[in-house]
Amino acid sequence: MNTGDTAFVLVSAALVMLMTPGLALFYGGMVRNKNVLGTIMQSFIIIGVITLEWVLFGYSLSFGMDHGGFIGGLNWLGLRGVGIAPNPQYGPTIPHLAFMIFQCMFAIITPALITGAFAERIKFNAFLAFTILWAIIVYNPLCHWVWGAGGWIGKMGALDFAGGTVVHISSGVSALAAAIVIGKRLGYGSTAYRPHDLPMTITGAAILWFGWFGFNAASALACNGLAVNAFVVTHIASSVAALSWMVVEWINRGKPTTLGAASGAVAGLVAITPASGFVGPLSALIIGLFAGVICYGAIVLKSFFGYDDSLDVVGIHGCGGIWGALATGIFASKAVNPGGADGLFFGNPSQLWIQCVAVLVTIVYAFGLSYILLKVVDKVIGLRVSKEDEISGLDLSQHDETAYTF
Repeated sequence: MNTGDTAFVLVSAALVMLMTPGLALFYGGMVRNKNVLGTIMQSFIIIGVITLEWVLFGYSLSFGMDHGGFIGGLNWLGLRGVGIAPNPQYGPTIPHLAFMIFQCMFAIITPALITGAFAERIKFNAFLAFTILWAIIVYNPLCHWVWGAGGWIGKMGALDFAGGTVVHISSGVSALAAAIVIGKRLGYGSTAYRPHDLPMTITGAAILWFGWFGFNAASALACNGLAVNAFVVTHIASSVAALSWMVVEWINRGKPTTLGAASGAVAGLVAITPASGFVGPLSALIIGLFAGVICYGAIVLKSFFGYDDSLDVVGIHGCGGIWGALATGIFASKAVNPGGADGLFFGNPSQLWIQCVAVLVTIVYAFGLSYILLKVVDKVIGLRVSKEDEISGLDLSQHDETAYTF
């Protein structure tokens, strides 16, 4: 056990934990003031809900003894056998518990990302039911497929350093399913849903950017050169994506916006996540450049397709995650990570095909299961608040409190 590696992973776990409250602020500032507490509450309470699920059986299902490449066993139920001794498969120089808690933070923020799609209109009890079911049926198996020892997507050779498929594509396409099943907000198309507190959103974006260094760098599971590379390319991609989003928005709308710059930065962070341990700085620059353009374009096209993704989860996390996973198959280099693979531009076109398969499987699995789960929850509990409750806002109707006293 290496104390430096352990300290690095623990601090990074704390950074990733901070990302979920940061996401709460990022989303909270974009909704109307009558829904800010309800929106923040969804992200905040997920920390408790998913931690409980993860400790009881989620970690074991995700990383436990492999069963056919599709799911982990129950050998680590209640964290039995997960102690301070390292596990060679999951960080040979850090305690097994350190790896477990680091991955717990990933499991927490992923369903929190989905909440942006149904902001301002979902019942709190329905949200809780869907989140728990989604974690068990969608996240845990997918996590095992990609990162678990013996998982079939990982064995196929797909590269996902810190969560392009597991975190961003899964949450993005699940958000699309939620937007379709739950339906549009009252007044969609005729009402201007103006963000009530953009400084709150910018603060949340800054916290996300800060925490993302732990998200990506510590996925090396050691304080080493690979972690440094992941840190550096993460910053480069996010910075360039903020600029490219600002430029295309400026051209399209006539003026650059702070919300656009923040959204672009997050898009760059999303896109570089799967590639951060496999690409160099110039490749990261290209990934970030296209991330800003692609994700902005996806959001512009949202009105054409007619779905109400309240806070643009599909455009940023879904499309950004897809681009990042495919870009990994294009720009990956063994010169950066000998344990990875070369991509298309480094003489290995088959890696791009493998990435395409991983992306398609994730899309089909996460969207299909999310759609079914949403339909089941709607049938049993009912997903949507009443018209009167939606008009009064989630803060009052779901939590009997208000964010501001004027």
